[in-house]
Amino acid sequence: MKQPSYKNKKEKPDPSVNEEPKRPFGGYGFNWFYFLLFGIILWFSIFSNPAANTKEVTWSFLQDSLLVQREVSKIVVINKEVAEIYIKKEHLSDTKHKEVSEKLFRSAEAPQYSMTIGSVETFEDKLQRAQAGFQSTEKVDVQYQNRTSWISLLSWLLPLGIIIFFWMYMLRRMGGGGTGGNPLFNFGKSTPKISEKGTKSSASFKDIAGLKEAKTEVMEVVDFLKNPETYTKLGAKIPKGVLLVGPPGTGKTLMARAVAGEAQVPFFSISGSEFVEMFVGVGASRVRDLFKKAKEKAPSIIFIDEIDAVGRSRGKVNAFQANDERESTLNQLLTELDGFGANTGVIVLAATNRPDVLDKALLRPGRFDRHIYLELPTKEERQEIFGVHLRPLKLSKNVDVELLAKLSPGFSGADIANICNEAALIAARKKKKEVEQSDFMEARDRVIGGLERKSKIISPKEKEIVAHHEAGHAVASWYLKNVDSLVKVSIIPRGKSLGAAWYLPEERQIVTKSQFMDQICASLGGRVAEDIIFGEPSSGALDDLEKVTKQAYTMVSYYGLDEEIGPISFYDSSGDNERMLGKPYSEDMAKKIDKQVQDLITTAYERTKNLLIQHKVELEKLAQLLLKQEVVEKEDLEKILGKRESPRTPKGGISTVVE
Repeated sequence: MKQPSYKNKKEKPDPSVNEEPKRPFGGYGFNWFYFLLFGIILWFSIFSNPAANTKEVTWSFLQDSLLVQREVSKIVVINKEVAEIYIKKEHLSDTKHKEVSEKLFRSAEAPQYSMTIGSVETFEDKLQRAQAGFQSTEKVDVQYQNRTSWISLLSWLLPLGIIIFFWMYMLRRMGGGGTGGNPLFNFGKSTPKISEKGTKSSASFKDIAGLKEAKTEVMEVVDFLKNPETYTKLGAKIPKGVLLVGPPGTGKTLMARAVAGEAQVPFFSISGSEFVEMFVGVGASRVRDLFKKAKEKAPSIIFIDEIDAVGRSRGKVNAFQANDERESTLNQLLTELDGFGANTGVIVLAATNRPDVLDKALLRPGRFDRHIYLELPTKEERQEIFGVHLRPLKLSKNVDVELLAKLSPGFSGADIANICNEAALIAARKKKKEVEQSDFMEARDRVIGGLERKSKIISPKEKEIVAHHEAGHAVASWYLKNVDSLVKVSIIPRGKSLGAAWYLPEERQIVTKSQFMDQICASLGGRVAEDIIFGEPSSGALDDLEKVTKQAYTMVSYYGLDEEIGPISFYDSSGDNERMLGKPYSEDMAKKIDKQVQDLITTAYERTKNLLIQHKVELEKLAQLLLKQEVVEKEDLEKILGKRESPRTPKGGISTVVE
């Protein structure tokens, strides 16, 4: 099949996309204002103080150098502690006063010298004795003032201001910064991501490949928000809640993002875990606030991702694990879902991959009326998903999308996106100009089996055991009609495994008893080969035995495929048996089940052993080729084992790779 080419599309930035508004003054808000104000106060407190630019002197200097020379104009005693000394203007030009007269930021009316006095009485007594021979006109005038110092005022205001500033900063950080209002009172407010009307989303329904039925259901909800009259005039009521259910990676969150882009209404997105806090009542308060915001902006959509975090069933929780805060949050959510009437324009979308743990009251009609199941994609849907994720890649002409879809059964959309990205990384690592088919095959092997570990040291004996083990899988599956087609066999260590057999699976919706038995025989092929060639098995078949045992118990106790036990199934789809301490059947039935499982696996083991003994020559040839090449492709397998007949399997569903 010729692969259609996909070209790189350089997307131009959309001017309609709302960018984050730039904050004034370089994004620092008004924090700079506080620092500027503090600096002005500090500058004013220092330079507005007359004593700030004076020179501290002693009594001897005052008496011998100033009073005797008749240079003092006046003395002002401040708060009975400091004496400010003013020099006559005609003496300021003298050399000895040059230091104080030329000081920077000094006022002409400010004092030149200052002196600390012990007490006013002692100072006055000394001054009177120093001026004993002075005439009355020559005596210095002494004044007394009480003055409030900025320095003393700041000594207790500054620590208080620092504490207030610190708490304002911490409260702003706790409130998420700039959310409006006092963050202390916003603690019980919800914090959803809001996409306003007119905001262009990065996803649309065109980006969702497959999921046709799910898209149709969701698009109906979007259409109601755009054209409600079409439905209301017939008396129809749009569902209040839509629950998206499916395995991880199937596109639940992507579907919600597409709804946000297509509906063009306010879209509130929040995770279920954001409601639950360690403080009592916060979760319920946030639920109320979220629905209040949505009603104010109706028509609108609320999307709750991972709703199982808050909607877990109350009946299944043990008494010792009860969480009153989670239950009160769930009760408030149930109340809000019932609290608004039909056709109010508020629709709740929720997503979960664990619907079995959700409370039944949450799932009933009137709350989440519509349940949309997103299953793992089929081969055709996987081909569409590959087409979406291959658009930005520069591909080689030899890339076969149909083959990639066949080789990825059971893969979700997220897994396919991961394979495409890994293939591009591998091609870039090899300095290629285009991504080739081999890069996708290597990426698939890496995603499934793990990273190649060629440097892992394995002894020759162990390598020989691994080669015969993988050859046993290959030969057994080649001659069993109901096993998937073998693509290649490898003994290169990958992840935790020392080797692997890769298959091209046929998808199935149903599996018959003969198909189950052939799969079990193929899984036992490695252990049987070790037993035939070396006379004893090894621990390397642990993963195979685990898989075989689980499959046998499933056949007997779930699917009713055993003749002795009969058409009885102990499968519990509701999950109610999880709370039971014992098994849902008697001890006598348990013994019968164990006996039938043991007989079934023993029969499959003997059948596989007879098959490999019959083809022992081919087994040895394939093992030796593996020891030589480490990887054997389908062409070499056909040379040794011959052409394989087409497996008699119906097409459809899910199959797995046997390692």
